[in-house]
Amino acid sequence: MIFSPLPNAQSLMCIGCHADDIEIGCGGAILRWLQERPDTRVTWIVLSGDEERAAEARRSAEAFLGGLGNHRFIQKQFRDTYFPYERTGVKEFFRELAAEFDPDVIFTHCREDMHQDHRLVAELTWNTFRRHLIFEYEIPKYEGDLGHPNVFFPLDEATARKKVETTLASFPSQQARPWFQPETLWAMLRIRGVECAAPSGYAEGLHCRKLCY
Repeated sequence: MIFSPLPNAQSLMCIGCHADDIEIGCGGAILRWLQERPDTRVTWIVLSGDEERAAEARRSAEAFLGGLGNHRFIQKQFRDTYFPYERTGVKEFFRELAAEFDPDVIFTHCREDMHQDHRLVAELTWNTFRRHLIFEYEIPKYEGDLGHPNVFFPLDEATARKKVETTLASFPSQQARPWFQPETLWAMLRIRGVECAAPSGYAEGLHCRKLCY
């Protein structure tokens, strides 16, 4: 399915385990959404990060949201790579989210993601938000767990470039990581662009398991 922002959707919730997950997984979709619907309210949630990573995450969210006045940034400090062992605390936080927010659309991790933190958060998103439209994004990694997306957000070249350049510039602490390279981000955009015949050649792919009309 080629997706355009829903005309009646007024609020988004973006959930990432780590400071750069949202940007890598669905940064382009968010940029495009806000270009077409700048009045959208966004709740941007990062669930882990020390002081340095938390500061990077906040700066990145501000850059992606473009100074949007009606967004909210939430930073937590659950222990990176130990989410399954902190399951009670993470689940309680999701209960708090459900009590405070009722988003129209949620972007979260993929349930088949091999990273244990990502997988737990995807599971808790589905357990917590049962009447919501959920899009699961993908994160390239060593384990090679990329699947077959069934929803595509075509991006024009300018939006794709903004996603890549803003992501790379926002996280200097990750520059030495072998996967944190422009070629990785561009390759993902290009492959998904080919798969959906995007006019520009670039797109992001997501998974949607339930869609009610």
